[in-house]
Amino acid sequence: MKTMKRLSWLLLAFISQTGFSQQKQPNIIFIFSDDHAYQTISAYGSKLTQTPNIDRIARQGALFRNALVTNSICGPSRATLLTGKYSHINGYTLNEKKFNVGQQLFPKLLQQHGYQTAWIGKWHLGNLPEGFDFWRILNNQGQYYNPDFIGPRDTTRVEGYVTNLITQFSVDWLNRRDTSKPFFLVVGEKATHREWLPDIQDLGAYDDKTFPLPATFRDSYKNRIAAQHQDMTIDKTMRLKEDLKVHANYEKGIYGRFTPEQKAAFKAYYEGKVSKEFDEKNLTGDALVEWKYQRYLKDYLSTARSLDRNIGELLDYLDKNGLAENTVVIYASDQGFYMGEHGWFDKRFMYEESLRTPFVIKYPGVTQPGTTVNQLMLNIDWAPTILQMAGVPVPSDIQGASFLPLLQANSDKSNWRKAAYYHYYEFPEPHHVYPHFGVRTEQYTLVRFYGAGDSWELYDLKKDPQQVNNIYGGKGTEKITAALKSTLKKLILQYNDQEALKILESR
Repeated sequence: MKTMKRLSWLLLAFISQTGFSQQKQPNIIFIFSDDHAYQTISAYGSKLTQTPNIDRIARQGALFRNALVTNSICGPSRATLLTGKYSHINGYTLNEKKFNVGQQLFPKLLQQHGYQTAWIGKWHLGNLPEGFDFWRILNNQGQYYNPDFIGPRDTTRVEGYVTNLITQFSVDWLNRRDTSKPFFLVVGEKATHREWLPDIQDLGAYDDKTFPLPATFRDSYKNRIAAQHQDMTIDKTMRLKEDLKVHANYEKGIYGRFTPEQKAAFKAYYEGKVSKEFDEKNLTGDALVEWKYQRYLKDYLSTARSLDRNIGELLDYLDKNGLAENTVVIYASDQGFYMGEHGWFDKRFMYEESLRTPFVIKYPGVTQPGTTVNQLMLNIDWAPTILQMAGVPVPSDIQGASFLPLLQANSDKSNWRKAAYYHYYEFPEPHHVYPHFGVRTEQYTLVRFYGAGDSWELYDLKKDPQQVNNIYGGKGTEKITAALKSTLKKLILQYNDQEALKILESR
C-alpha cells in the first residue's frame, strides 16, 4: 500500500505540472446515503427503477463497479469514512456506541489547510461531530417525518420530509458559506434506511409494477452454516405492521410525530389500499412471502425516489451558481443491501450484495465522463483520496490509499490492490449474523466465520456470482484455498487485526 500512496503522489505532481487539474483547490460534496443497494441504481444496470440523477453523476464522471466496504454496517462505515482506517483501528466496530471524535479525522486536516467543512443530516456516531465548522445532524437514526435536528446550540424539530429538509439545509449552508474558501460538505441522507417511509408525493409510485423474484429468493442455504442461522429474511423477520405498514398504529411511535395532513395521507394509502388488499387476499405460505417482497420493494424504491430527486436538486444548484466546474461530487452508500437475494433484506454478510456499495464520482477536469472503474476500491480509500484532491498531505497512519490513479485513463494501475480485506463484528442482535472476516479477490471470496458459527466458505465468483455453492474443502480447491489463506494472513498483518490473527492461527 505504501507503493500505491507514492504512485498517487507522483500522479498528483504530474497533474499539477501539466496544468490538467484546476488552478485552485476543488470544492467537494460527499452525498452519503444509508442502505442504498447498487441493484436499485439504473447506472448499475438495474431493471427495478430509474435513478436519473445518480446516473447523471456517473455519466459525467466515473462509476466504480467494485467499491467495497470493510464492515457492512451503518455507524462503522461512517467511522471508516472519517478516519480512513479499519474498525478495529478507529475503535468503532459496532453500532450504537460512542465514536471517538477526538482522534485524527480527515475533515480536521482539511480545516487546517483552508477548507470550510460541514456535515448535514444523518451522523449516527453517538458523539457530537468534530472537524466541522458547521453541523446539523439527525438524532441517532433520525426520523423520516418532522425529524429532530441537533445543532451546536440546540435541538429543533423541523416539519417536513427528511430528505427534502437535508437538501434545504445543505443549500442554505452553501448560500451563506465564505466564498473565498473551498468547501467540503457531507450530505448525510437517512434514506433508504428501514422502515422505508416514502415522501407523500411518492406514495404508490410503483404500484403498477410487479417485480421479478431474485434467482436466489428461495435459497436453501445448503452447506452454509451462517446463512442457515441468520435472522434477516423477508419471510420471518420482516414485520407486517412496522415494516410494511399493514394496519399500522397511527397514534404512536413514528406516526406520533406526523401532522394531521401527513397522517391522513398515510392512512388513505396504507389503510385504504395496502391493508385492504392484504385483508382481501388472505395469503399464506409462499404467496404471503412473495406479497411481502413486492410491498418491500415498492416502499424501498419509493423512498429512494426522493433521494434521487434531491440529488438532482443539489446538482442543479451547482450548475446554476457556477460551482459545477470546480466541485467534486461523490455519491455513495454506507454499504450495500439485499433486495430479496437469498430471501433477505439488510446487509452485514461478506456476500456481494452487502459487500459492494454504489460509488460514483464527478471530478471535472480530471475524470473523463463515462469512466468505469473495475479495480477493487475500499471505503478506507475515501479519506486519503479526498485529502489528495484537496492537496493535503496524507498521514502515514491512514490505512487506505488514494484512488486518484484509477480515475486517470493513462495512469499506471498495475500496483493497485488485488485483494480486499473485510471484518464484521456485530452479534447476536439484531440479525444474528455470525462475526466473520475474509478476503475478496477479482475471482474469489474466502470467508472465516467464528464464534458459534465457526466455519469457512469459499466462492468462485466467475462460476457462482450468486454465491450459493460453497466449495470450501471441495476436491480441486486445495491450491486456491491455500493461496487465499496466505493472502488473508498477509492482509490481517498489514492492517494489524490482532483479533483476526489469533482466530486464524488458533487451528
